[in-house]
Amino acid sequence: MDDEVVQRVFQEGGRDYFQQQPSTSTSSSSSILQSLPLHVSFDHGYYLLVKSIQELREKKEGLVTVGIGGPSGSGKTSLAEKVASVIGCTVIPMENYRGGTDEGTDLDSIDFDALIRNLEDLTEGKDTKIPVFDFHQKKRVGSKAIKSAMSGVVIVDGTYALHAKLRSLLDIRVAVVGGVHFSLLSKVRYDIGDSCSLDYLIDSIFPLFRKHIEPDLHHAQIRINNSFVSSFREAIYKLKCRSESPDGQSTFFLKDEAQTDNFIEMYLRPPSANEEARINDWIKVRQSGIRYYLSLGDQRIVDKNFIIRPKAEFEVGRMTLGGLLALGYNVVVSYKRASTSVNIGSLSLSLETIDTLGETFLVLRGTDRKTVGAEALRMGITGQWLTKSYLEMILERKGVPRLNTPPLVSATSVSHNQEKDIAAPKPIRTTPNLVSRLEDLAQPWTRSPTKSKMEPVLPTWHFASSDRSHGGLVATGSSAFRDTMKLAPMPDSYDLDRGLLLAVQGIQFLLENKSVPVIVGIGGPSGSGKTSLAHKTANIVGCEVVSLESYFKPEQVKDFKYDDFNSLDLPLLSKNIGDIKHGRKTKIPVFNLETGSRSCFKELEISEDCGVIIFEGVYALHPEIRKSLDLWIAVVGGVHSHLISRVQRDKSRVGCFMSQNEIMMTVFPIFQQHIEPHLVHAHLKIRNDFDPVLSPESSLFVLKSNKQVAYQDILNILDSAKFCSSVQNFIDIYLRLPGTPANGHIAESDCVRVRICEGRFALLIREPIREGNFIIQPKVDFDISISTVSGLLNLGYQAVAYIEASALIYQDGKILIEVDHLQDAPSPYLQIKGVNKEAVAAAGSALKLDGSYTTKSYLQIILERLPLVERSYSGIHTHQAARLQELVDSIQSQWTKQGGSTPSESSQSREVSPMDGIIEDMQCRIRRLERWHTINTVLWTFLMSALIGYSLYQRKRQ
Repeated sequence: MDDEVVQRVFQEGGRDYFQQQPSTSTSSSSSILQSLPLHVSFDHGYYLLVKSIQELREKKEGLVTVGIGGPSGSGKTSLAEKVASVIGCTVIPMENYRGGTDEGTDLDSIDFDALIRNLEDLTEGKDTKIPVFDFHQKKRVGSKAIKSAMSGVVIVDGTYALHAKLRSLLDIRVAVVGGVHFSLLSKVRYDIGDSCSLDYLIDSIFPLFRKHIEPDLHHAQIRINNSFVSSFREAIYKLKCRSESPDGQSTFFLKDEAQTDNFIEMYLRPPSANEEARINDWIKVRQSGIRYYLSLGDQRIVDKNFIIRPKAEFEVGRMTLGGLLALGYNVVVSYKRASTSVNIGSLSLSLETIDTLGETFLVLRGTDRKTVGAEALRMGITGQWLTKSYLEMILERKGVPRLNTPPLVSATSVSHNQEKDIAAPKPIRTTPNLVSRLEDLAQPWTRSPTKSKMEPVLPTWHFASSDRSHGGLVATGSSAFRDTMKLAPMPDSYDLDRGLLLAVQGIQFLLENKSVPVIVGIGGPSGSGKTSLAHKTANIVGCEVVSLESYFKPEQVKDFKYDDFNSLDLPLLSKNIGDIKHGRKTKIPVFNLETGSRSCFKELEISEDCGVIIFEGVYALHPEIRKSLDLWIAVVGGVHSHLISRVQRDKSRVGCFMSQNEIMMTVFPIFQQHIEPHLVHAHLKIRNDFDPVLSPESSLFVLKSNKQVAYQDILNILDSAKFCSSVQNFIDIYLRLPGTPANGHIAESDCVRVRICEGRFALLIREPIREGNFIIQPKVDFDISISTVSGLLNLGYQAVAYIEASALIYQDGKILIEVDHLQDAPSPYLQIKGVNKEAVAAAGSALKLDGSYTTKSYLQIILERLPLVERSYSGIHTHQAARLQELVDSIQSQWTKQGGSTPSESSQSREVSPMDGIIEDMQCRIRRLERWHTINTVLWTFLMSALIGYSLYQRKRQ
């Protein structure tokens, strides 16, 4: 996707262009990359870095060295770890090279000489030993051996990784700024106000940044602005109780792997805040040995017995704490926490003693709510669960009331601006993630929070009366209040992380101020991320999710009317919602998409303990549905926007510019006419900027082989308790715009891949990274309607290739094994898929597939088997031409039956320029010539066969 950007990075003639031939060089003392002002997002930078490393390995011999530098909290370590998980390289943390001083960020504490020796050894093909630093003992405790043969790529990760002493040893230099580093600057700027300049704040909080860090970042070839904020997408779920009789769990903490830590935790109050300030506005600093970690306030959600926190802590230097105190922040509370913890599978069990309270607490942590709850029951922990933080307990003991209690329902009338937002809603759209120019940024890219318009404090939920004519207020405890009061829409749209937090807060607000149950609707186009948001929200609040696809009518589905509102069984849905609102049990349908029919009904009852249910679907916010819902959430963007940007890119490549609005009207006609008008009325609007191609979060590791494997061998490596299997028959059609540079070949990256499976259409996002035996590809496919496929054809896309196959799928929740029988392949191919690279590799080894892997796509495999002489000028094989035309005709006829227009009708409805008419006429002539060529080939083959047969017959007679 970004080949042209990668090529810019590799342009010759740059300042550090490597003049010598790789074969004669034994040193990587200079970079072959040109320093360019690439200012990209974290996901985009990850993709570019992986592609650059792969291309650089082909251009030179020996070791490839990468330096990733940036301030603390910017995300450089996360980037290094994600790249290492794909490339399989060695990461050298610079923090292991510090001395035994108390100040870990001091430039003088870094042993550059040792690091340079290690890098020189590796570049010369020698084994080396890197130091290992223990932060509790404040000294080096040993060394770790690194073999040069195993280190094709080495990443140096650290604040000073781009220092002048190291730059000559680095082939690729990457700077990362932003993240929680910018979040802290935004927070302090919000607390302090405009009384101090940005430079003064930076010098106070990060005194070494402008002098010793920022100048080096300008030498980076790839510059990344990490927009990460604290996110509940990977939340930590915690159960806590007093350990009155710890002997029952003492056996867990007597194990050798038990880890003991001692922390000092401090809470800093902003200088302008009074004694009653909410603790959400405070800054938390945790000291562990010589390391300091900072988080912005008491960022947590309390739901039932669970304390839910985001991963929002980052390391800072001691000078940062001193700088905050100098700016007027006050240490309000400080206490010591002694912790002994053990790991139980994916969970952590800890005994924590708080010196100020004089008590010990038992804490169970994990990343999955259900798993944490189930483990607590299995262990027999019966203590009373606590949801207050240690800070709240200390403040209560001092006689200070609980400060993070949710505010009372606002009794003020809705403001004029909110009235305007409610009365005149506007469409929410996302824009493609383009590379920004440095001169377009208001402040220097290394130091300025680029999201300056972002408010550090999120808005709060409140009610807006649905009947304002009475003018008065209704008592919050009455039933009339619950019937007449509706949520006021949020005044703006938000990204996915903030939207997730606001969705949970909205549910909690309704639970506290209205009777249960709370019924939530999440709507949006296919591929926007609404299903993912629904399940993440449900995981936090512990509720059920019901998909509107369960309410499909079988007779409508048989006519491929998936995106038609009339395809939903609205009376049954209304009955189910009515039963839920009145606290009755109800039966939810279960729809089998493979058979196109309802398979059964499942009983559902919303308990008082939970009190929440989420309905998600394309039409979840339709007026006939949302009138029965309490909270309306709209989601746009995601893969839906990715396809629009992809079509716009393809059009520009062939010299035709189209606006996103024009593309949307053609490719997603149902969205603009029947879906978007309902989304603008949502209480919460979310923009999902997720890009399925660039995001490392969606990586799926795949191994592919055509070696035969017995069914029993597959069963042996999967978990029998979680084993399930299925069969799919599918056809993949590859669509490409005429005029795309192809040289007579069909490249998968130039095509839009559409899958037809069990009567449904899906867009497959496949722009993988190939590394060794692995194919690292997005794990995101999204359903599209037949109108979208027809829209692509209307825009000029042509079907240039297809794959027809049947797949046997076996999985256990961790590993998926797919046996694909391709129509034109003599033997089946086996694919092993999973999110864990080591688990996928282990499964391949267990099936004895090592040495038989291929990274070719199925398109390559099929096309390589077809004779080259049968390929037309556009790359279409005559062997496939007839079937492709049959598939396209079938799609267009189905769309016409549903009231759509064919490409010819669509072209008549649009104004056509003379040049467009000439091009279209030429394309029609070419298509006719191709058909005549096919007919002539068949006729000549038949005639030659007859002549050869006749001559053989005559020879036999003689």
